[in-house]
Formats: sequence, C-alpha cells, structure tokens
Amino acid sequence: MSQRLIFADAAAAADALTFAGRSVRVGDGAIRLRAAGGTLTMTSAPFAPRGLLDATPTVLAMRALPVDPELECDLVVEASGLVGVSDHSAQLQLPETALSPAWAAVSPPRGGWVSTGSLAASVLAARAQWGISAVAESIPQNPGEDAVRAVRAAVWGVPDDALGGLPLGVAFAAFTLGFIVGEEDAPVRTSGSWTRVTLRRGHIIVRGPARVGLTAVRQTGPTPEG
Repeated sequence: MSQRLIFADAAAAADALTFAGRSVRVGDGAIRLRAAGGTLTMTSAPFAPRGLLDATPTVLAMRALPVDPELECDLVVEASGLVGVSDHSAQLQLPETALSPAWAAVSPPRGGWVSTGSLAASVLAARAQWGISAVAESIPQNPGEDAVRAVRAAVWGVPDDALGGLPLGVAFAAFTLGFIVGEEDAPVRTSGSWTRVTLRRGHIIVRGPARVGLTAVRQTGPTPEG
C-alpha cells in the first residue's frame, strides 16, 4: 500500500485536509479512507454509540474527491495524522498506524436507496445552531466525559420534527463539517435502516429507525368481518 494519497490536483488535496481537520473536532477523530476507480471516499463519525446502553445515534459524514485512478485502499486513520507533502502539493502523507473503530465495521448500503423527500439547507443550519446552544446550556460546570456524552446524546440523538424525524445530530454534522454552503434543497433517501441526506459538498448518513415523511397506516387486530 502506498504511504501517500495522490490526488487529481492540489485543490482536491487541500479539500481533503480541510475535511480531515474538521473531523478532528467532532466525534472520535478517526477517518475512513476508501479509494477505488479514481475516487477517494472520506468518512468520519460525528456521532457513534459506545456500548449497548449508549443512546447516541450513528451519524456519518462522507465526502468524495478525485484521486489517482491506480490508488486503491480501505483503512481508518487518525484524521490529525493526515498531512501535506511539502514538495508535492497534490499528495498527502498517511499516518503509519491504522485504527479500527466500531463504527467503521458496518458500511451503509451501496444501492436500494429510495427517495423520501428533501430538507432545506437553511433548516439544517438553524436546527444545528439551536442544538449547539442547547448543549452549551445543559452541560454543568466542570463536567466529566460521561456527563458531556450524556448531554450530547440527549440533544443530538432526539428525533427532530423539523428534520422529518431524523436525529438533530444530522444537522450538527452537516453544519460542522462544512457541507452547508448557501441555499439548497438536500434530497433525503432511505435504504433499510439507513437514511442519507445529500448536499452538494457531501452526504450525512444516519443509521436507525427514523424515517422522513409519512408511512402507510397498517390495520391491526381483527377485521370488521372477524
């Protein structure tokens, strides 16, 4: 495996560093790098549960960039360990050590996505800012890590009506990873237990029972004839 990521140009390499830098500030700081067919898919986890009793939803942020068509890899590294190469502006140096976070063990489906509506970027931004304020007001003075995680789960894991029932953390991820730039309507699609919100600058993917839009009402119990 090459110890460097070779991008199509310097702009793509700089974009990758920007995404990695933002990923350091949210979640566990790990980033998954999957390259094939000339495209590098970078994935981070702004939210992921730790243990069976953790109510935090799995929320992934994904961005795709052009790379050398011959580059193939699938590994998870510290986002902070991805650095530029001084004499090659279109290349980034990989960290020497790979990681294995639990969230990277299960990938979203590649197909079977069904459209369920859309979300306005302005709504995502507004709900993210509301949640940031709610977290700041709820965290006690001198909190421990467990207290911080409990508050974050209580705010970002709650289904939000303005987001069609998706966790509020979807808005936070889109906002903090820099995916909201100007006004746009982000298509929302589902596949099994996964929901994907697609903006021009990337995807936010959440795993869980939440759905956007209404579902058909199913009758239960005996029929009128029974």
